[in-house]
Amino acid sequence: MRVLLVCPEFSLSFWSFRKSCRLRGNKTVNPPLGLLTVAALLPVEWELRLVDLNVRSLTDKDWQWADLVLVSAMYIQRAGLLALMREARLRGKTVVAGGPHPTSLPMEALEAGCDFVVRGEGESTIPLLLEAMRVGKTGIIESGARPDLQTSPIPRFDLVRLKDYATITIQTSRGCPFDCEFCDVVNLFGRQPRYKTPGQVIAELETLYRLGARGPVFFCDDNFIGSKEHTRALLQELIPWLRNRGEPFTFLTQTSVNLGQDTKLIDLMTGANFDKVFIGIESSDENVLKISHKYHNIKHPLIESLYNIGQNGLAVIGSFIIGLDGEATGAGGRICAFMEETAIPMAMLGVLQAAPHTRLWHRLEKEGRLRQDRGDDMGTFAALNYEPQRPETEIMQEYLDAWDYLYEPSRYLARAYRYYSTMRPARRIQAVAPGGAAPQDRVFEPGMTLPRILIEIKALLNIIWWQGIRTSYRRQFWTQLIGMWRQNPTRLIEYLVTCAMGEDLFGMRKVVREKVTAIIKGLGERDVLEKK
Repeated sequence: MRVLLVCPEFSLSFWSFRKSCRLRGNKTVNPPLGLLTVAALLPVEWELRLVDLNVRSLTDKDWQWADLVLVSAMYIQRAGLLALMREARLRGKTVVAGGPHPTSLPMEALEAGCDFVVRGEGESTIPLLLEAMRVGKTGIIESGARPDLQTSPIPRFDLVRLKDYATITIQTSRGCPFDCEFCDVVNLFGRQPRYKTPGQVIAELETLYRLGARGPVFFCDDNFIGSKEHTRALLQELIPWLRNRGEPFTFLTQTSVNLGQDTKLIDLMTGANFDKVFIGIESSDENVLKISHKYHNIKHPLIESLYNIGQNGLAVIGSFIIGLDGEATGAGGRICAFMEETAIPMAMLGVLQAAPHTRLWHRLEKEGRLRQDRGDDMGTFAALNYEPQRPETEIMQEYLDAWDYLYEPSRYLARAYRYYSTMRPARRIQAVAPGGAAPQDRVFEPGMTLPRILIEIKALLNIIWWQGIRTSYRRQFWTQLIGMWRQNPTRLIEYLVTCAMGEDLFGMRKVVREKVTAIIKGLGERDVLEKK
């Protein structure tokens, strides 16, 4: 069997960072880890070819080569998924669809012409798919089993060109112990986290290392500290492995905000070269967080927890949602004030979308507030797919105003400077290496080879051109750059990377203004028609 594994293109969103990727010689942010894992579960004698449409286009030769087409998609890839289904049907290809979108909305993929819709995790469903293909049975293939991740194979990283990606992705666990109403993790992966062993994780990193990967690696766990015991065990094996390999990787991951109450764990993470964490803050309003069942965000003061994380060496990328139930007028302005108080440079800011089959989805459906005429995606520019408790035009205007405020270049750069200039200097710790070398300050990322250093120099020259020469805020750029060099040189590279990522967000600010203004205009016209 010759299998064509296809990752649909991601529409423009907060996570696109297209300009930043080009700056560092990459084509997109992350490789399609789900497809790489599925590839490792398929029979070893099958021929596999992976095409990531975020990196290159499908060709006629690709289509002609394939006996079977396998597509995995998230909600934001819906339009691309359906387009691939239509194309495959026109070409007479057998098609399998899986991933979060087909798992939650299988009938849509079937109606688009898919032969097999796989619902659930690959370790449980791929054997069922192979058996269905053997006996000639098509349709929905599903398993509600939560597989033991100790049976999960090393993903087929060899199927992609690693240098196409700004950040390589691995996964050490699935599931989250928390049950936030709007989050689809529990629906997809359950509340009981399951884990790969530290040895499995090290084996995956060793595979990447031998394939020549260096630089950032994203641990895409739903909550990396879902079990702190497991996290500590992993970090204690990861630190010596990194040092024995010359520290080839830095890491970022997703955690809950309660990390801010465990500085020893933060020290272990920074000792293992973690430098960023993505945290769902969602709202600074305690009542909103209670309604959303995000109780762990109100157990300790949010600002205190975030301060502890940042001051102890992990940069926070936040997440905020506008439009949650219980939210009072002015939520957008409160988010902006919160960002200024914490000096967090970057946060994903979105309007609420009810993801399929979450507890929020079912509650809104029961209340008659769920809209069935949703758009093609659930991304940065999507209209609401539910009836909100306060005027929709108000929500969308606050969303627009918050984007406009937060990613005005001079404000963004000022937050980045305040954040990194006061952060604890980057250093290695002795926590897992008693009697080892004393902590050392470092300016450059560990494990950087000469080609990588040359790429970083080119990136530095580009950011100097973008922000230090041709912009109206060039004086601010130079003043802050000199200040960073004097006050906290070990954070200079992280600071400059954040500045570079700002270029994408400055551009997104303009797109948000255009798209959301059109949505607001449409809402106004709809209100007029309804009054008539």
